[in-house]
Amino acid sequence: MPKDDVFRPASIIEALRAGPDTRVAEIDTNATPGFDGDKALGERLLAERGAALSGLQEMLFAEGRTGGTRSILLILQGMDTAGKGGMVRHVVGHVDPQGVDHTAFGVPTAEEKRHHFLWRISKALPRNGQLGVFDRSHYEDVLVARVRSLVPESVWRGRYDEINRFEREIVREGTTIVKVAMFVSLDEQKKRLAERLERRDKHWKYDPSDVSERALWPQYQQAYQDMLDRTGTDVAPWYVIPCDRKWYSRLAVTELLIDAFERLDLDWPEPTFDIETEKRRLAES
Repeated sequence: MPKDDVFRPASIIEALRAGPDTRVAEIDTNATPGFDGDKALGERLLAERGAALSGLQEMLFAEGRTGGTRSILLILQGMDTAGKGGMVRHVVGHVDPQGVDHTAFGVPTAEEKRHHFLWRISKALPRNGQLGVFDRSHYEDVLVARVRSLVPESVWRGRYDEINRFEREIVREGTTIVKVAMFVSLDEQKKRLAERLERRDKHWKYDPSDVSERALWPQYQQAYQDMLDRTGTDVAPWYVIPCDRKWYSRLAVTELLIDAFERLDLDWPEPTFDIETEKRRLAES
């Protein structure tokens, strides 16, 4: 392992937590808050810490299979190309998929539009013992819905308090929420979009609307600022992730998840059978 002055998980977590002084317009998307190592070290640590994450997730899964009622929900919120899909593949991909409840939220369906905006979110919450992952989330309803004027201002302004009440209830019922706001620079986003146009295997990921959204970045900045200010709470704080360096953003989210799991103080469930008796039965079978 690297020296403590290079890799201190607690320093990363502390540096990422959004606070009253967080300004979206001032985020250095190329920074590596709380980490002084280089890419090679970051990628090596990601593999090592991914193994640690896997072991913790297995304990939560085992707890859920034996009557436990706790879960963890990772919320990935960010502009296009910020790396949400890569986060699922390279961070959540370290754990056993049978212990993951993953949902990618797109444009609401006709049925979803007939219900309250939190209806589809409630249906996708993680089951007991599961690591839930939201690729986009209910925050689309105070971001895209606001910037694109899909609902009146009086509607989206009321949603902040609704979201806070909703998340407090989720936490009371046993779910630990890890909210990640992912930020990429416009220059880096442009480069990633260009790559999608150049590579045949990336064409399916390109959406012409992504270019239109770039023109609205000032409006999105204010929407993200209000999101952080209005919905960052003690029970569900926001963590701001600079995403120009993919290796760093993935390591950072891995550390946030490990911290969430460790705070549960997990242990392996006690067996409901006599071990020595079962050893004898197995030997005699």
